[in-house]
Amino acid sequence: MKFPLYFSRKIAFSKDNKNNLSRVIIFIGRLSVALGIIVSLITVSTGFGSKKAIKERLADFSGHITVKSTRSNSSYNSSVLDKEGLSINKIREIPDVASVQQYATVTGIMRNEHNFAGVIFKGVGKDFDSLRFKKFLVEGITPRITEKGYNNGVAISQKVAGDLHLKLKDSIVTVFSKTDQQPIYRKFEVVGIYKTDIKMIDDQFVIGDINHVRKIQDIKPDEAGGIDIFFKDVDDVDRDFPEVEKLIGYKNYAEKATDKFPQITDWISIFDTNIALIIIIMLIVVVINIIMVLLILIIERTNSIGLLKTLGATNGQIRATFINYTLIIMVPGLLYGNAIGLGLILLQKFFGIIKLNPENYYVSTVPVDLNPLMIISISAGILFVSGLALIVPSYLISKISPVKAIKYS
Repeated sequence: MKFPLYFSRKIAFSKDNKNNLSRVIIFIGRLSVALGIIVSLITVSTGFGSKKAIKERLADFSGHITVKSTRSNSSYNSSVLDKEGLSINKIREIPDVASVQQYATVTGIMRNEHNFAGVIFKGVGKDFDSLRFKKFLVEGITPRITEKGYNNGVAISQKVAGDLHLKLKDSIVTVFSKTDQQPIYRKFEVVGIYKTDIKMIDDQFVIGDINHVRKIQDIKPDEAGGIDIFFKDVDDVDRDFPEVEKLIGYKNYAEKATDKFPQITDWISIFDTNIALIIIIMLIVVVINIIMVLLILIIERTNSIGLLKTLGATNGQIRATFINYTLIIMVPGLLYGNAIGLGLILLQKFFGIIKLNPENYYVSTVPVDLNPLMIISISAGILFVSGLALIVPSYLISKISPVKAIKYS
């Protein structure tokens, strides 16, 4: 074992440290490291967790990628997908794709004696991914679509249900209008109530039978207004997006879920800046505290440094000894910090203790993302940066004269 590492361990585990100033200094150093780890872990896990949760909610409702006709305008009334070059079966064969569903939309107004609400009626077919949608249900079931005849069951948002004073099994009339034609009336039964916490979705969308939209929009039974593509992992979207574009034809276009709601995308992009800023601040605090610990330890053990120099130890060896000593002091702080930080994160993950206002944050509880690589990287990064930061202040050791150190010890 090399001398600096051996001697630094001897100092670190010496019983003398329990009865002098070192005890207080070591406690301060470990406390600062533990707090730095705790804050960093919580910041990164909640930051990345929020980004992922919001993206997944957007995607799980409307598809990670949506394919629509280039003839689609700014309204929500579907234009029929062009079949030339469109290969839904080949899209399904992409390894990362979990499911593909067809849909068509039309705008309408739900009304009763209590109130009225402008809605987007999203008609889905028998390929509707009901299991994915089930996570949003707060009451009832998803509409059972067979595409045989017309199913009058619909799933509405909790917001729309509240505005119209609707509950399960209630009936509601919806008015659809077409250019230069009489309004079309449809009566639906509420079979499900959902909540996504995404205001732009909960304020508008109603899920029902695609055949109603086909009838209203004069769409043929084998046609659709768009397709939703769901992936096994939201992180696969960017990688597979170009491949999807090759399979949709020239008269259709593909759109990522995050591109549909740019205001939300811009909002969650701020998370990266906030995470980086907090990590930098905590790193500075930890480094400053660790440097102060090193300097005080050097001053406290000036006589030991003088003795080591007298016995032939070089400045480099003594500097390495004190740097190692300080890093060893940090290790319990790292362990305690990780234990407490992970404990708090797990409590939030399984019990959702901290709540949020979904109108402002798009989620009702603070989501967390536990990534083992992230946990290791934070601890290793703090340890590495601290080690580098200790190099410059350790040069104070070279200024200590062995003669004066021993003389005044």
